[in-house]
Amino acid sequence: MSKPAGLSAMWRKWLIRAGGSAVILAVLFWFLPREAILAGFSAVPLSLFVSVFGVFLLGHVAAAAKWWVLLDRGFPFLLALKAHFGGLAANLCLPGVAGGDAVRAAMAQAAMRDGPKVAAGAVADRLIDMLALGFLSLIGLLMLGGGGAGAGVVTQAVVLVLVLLLGTVFGMPWGVRMLYRLKPGLPGQGFALNMAGGFAALGRRPGLLFVTLGLSMAIQATFVMLTVQLSYAVGVDVPLGAWFVAWPLAKIFAVLPISLGGLGVREASMAALLAQFGGSAPEVVATGLVWQGVLWLTGALGALILLVSGLGARPVEKVASEFSE
Repeated sequence: MSKPAGLSAMWRKWLIRAGGSAVILAVLFWFLPREAILAGFSAVPLSLFVSVFGVFLLGHVAAAAKWWVLLDRGFPFLLALKAHFGGLAANLCLPGVAGGDAVRAAMAQAAMRDGPKVAAGAVADRLIDMLALGFLSLIGLLMLGGGGAGAGVVTQAVVLVLVLLLGTVFGMPWGVRMLYRLKPGLPGQGFALNMAGGFAALGRRPGLLFVTLGLSMAIQATFVMLTVQLSYAVGVDVPLGAWFVAWPLAKIFAVLPISLGGLGVREASMAALLAQFGGSAPEVVATGLVWQGVLWLTGALGALILLVSGLGARPVEKVASEFSE
């Protein structure tokens, strides 16, 4: 693929996602009382917003440390911070890049020169985060008394992600080696075997996996509580357990590649999930939009970090595109 064609495809994907967010938000503002949404949005004191933003930044410092440890601290932690916040900028603020994970991995790869290990760490980090979100939803269901069809669905999802994580870390190394032993002529042998070795190295450190899972749950639980604080100011009145059910599920839905950083998808998902617990849709949407403001401000900070450190959007976009191909 030529460079102009590649850039055109990236812009096309960005425009599709921007259009998806615009359509979902337009539907929300069409069917819900926009005055109530705007009133809820403006009800959040600036001091609370700044406090939430500050704690959110600390949470992402911890998230960067979690990813860095999974990569065996193969480069300075300051670079891990730059890469992590650069990834946030890619997800939320920079059009045309290959995605936050690709940008983060590309910056780590430039320092480590070990693509398979970087890829293994990125996959493990993502699966651990998904598993943490599932566990938080289960905790929310327990806080609400458990039971019901929802409990079964969430439990099945958690089991599926757990099996996927364990299969990737413990089963993939054996499977890849067996595959190339039976079919030595298959392409990509070096990368595949090295990546399998990266997963095998993680599998030999189950304590590290448990610690990073616990850290991920703590980080995500903190983010849930930050959203709850915003919801109190807006006027949302639902049980705390309902937030622990809805927030992680909405974040998982927001990963779908149909919006910009989950804008619109997150708000619609939370409104639908919290409605069954008595949450007023306009106030829930307003809370989600304030939370989205925290996310976008963090992404803007990440973009500023990239610029100040001499890694503008185009160089990062180029290396991320190469890494993701």
